[in-house]
Amino acid sequence: MAGPGWGPPRLDGFILTERLGSGTYATVYKAYAKKDTREVVAIKCVAKKSLNKASVENLLTEIEILKGIRHRHIVQLKDFQWDSDNIYLIMEFCAGGDLSRFIHTRRILPEKVARVFMQQLASALQFLHERNVSHLDLKPQNILLSSLEKPHLKLADFGFAQHMSPWDEKHVLRGSPLYMAPEMVCQRQYDARVDLWSVGVILYEALFGQPPFASRSFSELEEKIRSNRVIELPLRPALSQECRDLLQRLLERDPSRRISFQDFFAHPWVDLEHMPSGESLARATTLVVQAVKKDQEGDAAAALSLYCKALDFFVPALHYEVDTHRKEAIKAKVGQYVSRAEELKAIVSSSNRALLRQGTSARDLLREMARDKPRLLAALEVASAAMAKEDEAGGEQDALALYQHGLGELLLLLAGEAPSPYSPQPLAALPSPRALPLSAAEPPGRRRELLHTEVQNLMARAEYLKEQVKMRESHWEAETLDKEGLSESVRSSCTLQ
Repeated sequence: MAGPGWGPPRLDGFILTERLGSGTYATVYKAYAKKDTREVVAIKCVAKKSLNKASVENLLTEIEILKGIRHRHIVQLKDFQWDSDNIYLIMEFCAGGDLSRFIHTRRILPEKVARVFMQQLASALQFLHERNVSHLDLKPQNILLSSLEKPHLKLADFGFAQHMSPWDEKHVLRGSPLYMAPEMVCQRQYDARVDLWSVGVILYEALFGQPPFASRSFSELEEKIRSNRVIELPLRPALSQECRDLLQRLLERDPSRRISFQDFFAHPWVDLEHMPSGESLARATTLVVQAVKKDQEGDAAAALSLYCKALDFFVPALHYEVDTHRKEAIKAKVGQYVSRAEELKAIVSSSNRALLRQGTSARDLLREMARDKPRLLAALEVASAAMAKEDEAGGEQDALALYQHGLGELLLLLAGEAPSPYSPQPLAALPSPRALPLSAAEPPGRRRELLHTEVQNLMARAEYLKEQVKMRESHWEAETLDKEGLSESVRSSCTLQ
């Protein structure tokens, strides 16, 4: 058995070498299989005499969970053995150390690096969540890196993990206080959402260099955990709005208001749907086949939309592909699709603007007929402001927000419902429809027909613009394609001019 002044234990079939780390009841060694492959593994050695009842339960939980898991971003348990002194977990070796060391040696991580890591962690958590498994001890020390050259995250240390449905409540304090959700400490009852808080703390530490509750003493830490103060995000370094939004929603003290697992996986900053995977190329191919078909049928708008969606999957497909020849073949095809998307963009943009101009007279008539409907008139003014914003350089995002707000109000007017208190505010210079009284549904007649047509036109424009904005803001994807040897053409071909 290993101990102070002792070498690593002996295990049939393996040569144990350097110590990688140690915890409360286990020591981890780097080891080589004696077989011809000389496979490198990590072996967690647990001294039987150090095990109390809780330690045995933790160890059995870890073995039970890991032996049934095969996932690219979860450390693989290859086998386990035991002798008179120790229990041995033979695991996948991760040469890059843990995420804590990776962050501290770099002080902070750039947002784009943190985003890739977060996507990989989200992928592992989604896999576990689908199987009702909660980790309960998420922290940088329990997240390993496959290597330092091209690091992939590997979630490890499932000693505290539990099979937990969302409605389960536990009354056992688990995990590390710096990364614990407040409800674990304050109420001692909690559910699977504690993992989402821990994800927020890990992301905060990666971006700002220390966790939000960093303290000099345990009493100071406890005071911060028990406080009701909202977690403030530092102003520096500058982060994207989507990144800040995710952080604030993860670090919500009230678990009932914290972001849900599904919303976390689908959050635009995480965008798990477009994570590089073995399915990326197949999904891209399916979309591009549909795009070509629509293109041949003369439906330029549908074809452009499908080409852009396909490119969203071709980028991660290029990331995932390791075969040089296959990667070059994919890049050549993508270049062809980008060129065609540029041509279609010019056609669709011209057609859409022509349709908007054709609708001007009907729009003016509708505005004239809305003189006695202040709320309808205000909503139409918001839609007009959206069109004006489109013509401004870089105004697509503001235009889209205005379209969405104006459409929300117009749809409510058609249905005769009250305005939503959560709908985005219009420009300050415009009257707010929220301040106007509720009116009945728009009655049948010429004005309702014009309003219905206007809503359809605006919805089509907003959907088109939404796709273009999404592509323009996909910096990570576009930068990746550029690094792979493709030009700015992907970004420009799917951006509204």
